[in-house]
Amino acid sequence: MEKSWVSRYPNGVASEIDPDHYASLADIFEESAEKYASNDAFVNMDRVLTFKELDELSTQFAAYLQSIGLKKGDPVAIMMPNLLQYPVAIFGALRAGMVVVNVNPLYTARELKHQLTDSGAKAIVILKNFATTLQKIQKDVNLDKVIVTGIGDMLPAPKRWIVNFVVRHVKKMVPPYSLDNAIEFNAALSEGSQKSFQRPEISGDDLAFLQYTGGTTGVSKGAMLTHRNMVSNLEQVSAMILPLVDDGKEVVITALPLYHIFALTANCLTFIKHGGFNVLITNPRDMPGFVKELGKYKFSVLSGVNTLFNGLLNTPGFSNLDFSKLKVALGGGMAVQRPVAEQWEKVTGSALLEGYGLTECSPVVTVNPYDIEHYTGSIGIPVPSTDVKIVDENGDEVPMGEPGELIVKGPQVMVGYLGRPEATAESIKDGWFYTGDMGTVDEHGYFKIVDRKKDMILVSGFNVYPNEIEDVVASHPKVLEVAAVGVPHDSSGEVVKIFVVKKDSSLEEKELREFCRENLTAYKVPKLVEFRDELPKTNVGKILRRELRDEQK
Repeated sequence: MEKSWVSRYPNGVASEIDPDHYASLADIFEESAEKYASNDAFVNMDRVLTFKELDELSTQFAAYLQSIGLKKGDPVAIMMPNLLQYPVAIFGALRAGMVVVNVNPLYTARELKHQLTDSGAKAIVILKNFATTLQKIQKDVNLDKVIVTGIGDMLPAPKRWIVNFVVRHVKKMVPPYSLDNAIEFNAALSEGSQKSFQRPEISGDDLAFLQYTGGTTGVSKGAMLTHRNMVSNLEQVSAMILPLVDDGKEVVITALPLYHIFALTANCLTFIKHGGFNVLITNPRDMPGFVKELGKYKFSVLSGVNTLFNGLLNTPGFSNLDFSKLKVALGGGMAVQRPVAEQWEKVTGSALLEGYGLTECSPVVTVNPYDIEHYTGSIGIPVPSTDVKIVDENGDEVPMGEPGELIVKGPQVMVGYLGRPEATAESIKDGWFYTGDMGTVDEHGYFKIVDRKKDMILVSGFNVYPNEIEDVVASHPKVLEVAAVGVPHDSSGEVVKIFVVKKDSSLEEKELREFCRENLTAYKVPKLVEFRDELPKTNVGKILRRELRDEQK
C-alpha cells in the first residue's frame, strides 16, 4: 500500500526517522540529564526530582545493582505504582545495561510467579504494600535480591516518616511480611553511593524491556523490546509532536501506570527526551484527589484511557481547572468514545487525540495529527517509518474501506516473545506483525479498529484473555464447564462475564467471585456470573464463545 497518510502529516513532521539516532535509551537519558540538569524531571506528593538529582540517584542504583553481582543483560523486575522510586529504578537498571521487567503491582501470587519465572528476573524492586504477594512464592522463584520500598521513601523527613507510618499503621495498607535477601530501597541507594558505577557499552540490539502481554492461550508472554525498538518509537512520537513541543518546558500529567507500555513510552521516556516535567499520580482512581493535584500545575500534556477522561469530566472541580497551557490530550489503550471526546473538547478547549498501539510495537503505531480540530473517530495515521496494511486471511491487502486484519511493519516492532519461537513465528511473518485487530483504512490513510479478531476482552485499556479466566474458574472443584466473554460496559468499555455449568449444585456466585479474587488481578475478575445447564459447543465439543457473546448484544 502506498503511504497515502504522509501527505496528511502536519508541516514540520518528517516522514522517516533514524532508528539509530541514539544507540540506547541510556544515551538519551544521559544527554537530557546534562542538557536539562537544573530542570524539574518528576514530582510526586509535592517532592520534586530535578534531572540532576535523577541522574545522581539512578547512578547510585545502577552501581548498587552491579555491586550485588548483577551484570549487563540481567532482568530486573519493578513492581510498584507511580512513585519517584520508579524512574530512579528504571533508569538505574537501563544505564547498567540490565533489562527492565515491568510488573503490575496488583498481580496475584500465581501471576507474579509466572512472570518472575518466565523472565528469569534476578532482582525485584517492590512496594511493601505488595510484599506479601511475593512472600507467597519467593521459594518458587530464583531472585538474588529483593529491594523493598515504602510509599514515602523518596520524601524528605519528617514527611517520609509520617507518610510511611500512616500507610502502615493507620490505613493498614502494608500487611505483615517476611522476605529473604531483602534490603530497603534507600539503603540500596546509600550503598550504591559508596560504589563506582561502570557504564557498559549498550547497543541497539540489546534488550531494554521485557514487557508482558496476554495471549490467547492464557499465558502471559514477554515481548522482547530492544533499545533500538524503544529509541525508534521515541523518535517516531517525537516527530509527530515536534512542532508542538517546547523542549524543557512541558508539564506532563502521568496518571496511567508506568508499568504499562503506553505511559512508559508516551509520558516517561518521550518527555525525558524533551526535558519535560512529569507529574506522577499514584492513585488516579481517587478522582477528587487527582483533580486537586491537577490544580497545582499548568499542565500542557495529559495522556489517558477513555475511562480516565470520562472520570475526570464527571468529577466536581475539573471543569474549573486552568486549561490554557494544554496542548495535547492523548487517548489510547482502549477506544475513545465519541461523547467523551466531544465533552472533553467542550470543557478543555482541546481536541482529544486518539492513537493506537500494542506492547509488541513499543507501543505506538498510529496517532491522529495534532492539528486536527475535532475528534475523528479513527485511530489516526501511522507514525513515521511505519507501514500499516489491512489484509485478509491469506495476507493479501483488502480493498479500501473493507475490514481485515491490521498488520504493522517498522523499527518499533519487537524482536519476538521470550522463549516462544512458535508464538513469535505466528505473529511476525516476513517482518510484518499481525495484530489480531480488525480494521479499515480510508483514502487519506486514516485507520479505524472495527473489531478484535481474537476473543480478547478489553477492560479499561487492559487486555484480558478468556482462556486465563476460564483456566482459573475451571480449577474450582465445583465447576464443570466455563466460558468467559466480554460484554459492553459504559465506563470500562467491557467487563468480564462468565457462563458456568456447576459440578456441585451447592456452588454460589459469592463463593466463585471470592475464588477468582484470590487468583486474578481485580480487572480480570468476572463482574457478571451466569449459571447454565449447558454451554453451546461445536460438533467437536469446542465451546462457542462467540455465540454467548452475541447473546449479550
